[in-house]
Amino acid sequence: MASAIAFRRDAPVTVLTAATAFGLLLGWATYDLHGMTPLLDRATNSTSTWIIWTAAAGALIRNRQLAIWGGALMMLATCGGYYTASTLGGTFGSGGLGTAAVWSMAGLAGGPLLGWAGWTVRRGQGDIRAVAGAVIPMVVLGEGLWFGLALHYWDDAAVFLAVGALLTAFPTAYLARARVRRYWLCAVLAPVGAIVFHLAEKGILNGLLGSV
Repeated sequence: MASAIAFRRDAPVTVLTAATAFGLLLGWATYDLHGMTPLLDRATNSTSTWIIWTAAAGALIRNRQLAIWGGALMMLATCGGYYTASTLGGTFGSGGLGTAAVWSMAGLAGGPLLGWAGWTVRRGQGDIRAVAGAVIPMVVLGEGLWFGLALHYWDDAAVFLAVGALLTAFPTAYLARARVRRYWLCAVLAPVGAIVFHLAEKGILNGLLGSV
């Protein structure tokens, strides 16, 4: 009986449905928490909040392909939940459809990577685990660079960079304890990836959002 229950919990339809449902709730909660406090407003109005949860979901899923598909569905559902709440809240303006499409495309591109990263850090083999570990904090660090260099919100930038540093230290230490040979690649690649993410956000994503 226990094995049958475990099997049902690991069934693709169950895993993907759970990822989609959680994404919808996350998107809805992100919208509802806007403006409650300055800290919550900044935390919910950021890509980092969504990517951390997506990577965590990938780490919880046992099958690699399901983690990848789950990451894609979760990010897409998060966008759907957010913009559904925005529509019901009366803040979905004339440019909302284009913005929703851009963020949905970004989610479909980044969600599989983040699902894979979470799965690989926990269940992968070899040095690729350290590379995957760098994927998760690089977005947080990259957003910190965006807040500071592009928007000049230096207080917010300091918070995001500090959180990104902690998110870099955690998987690095985890991989060191797991005896991954080149665990230090996580700490090296995270800031490098952050610069790449910042430049991509500035040159590609911001350009797309500015055109809608």
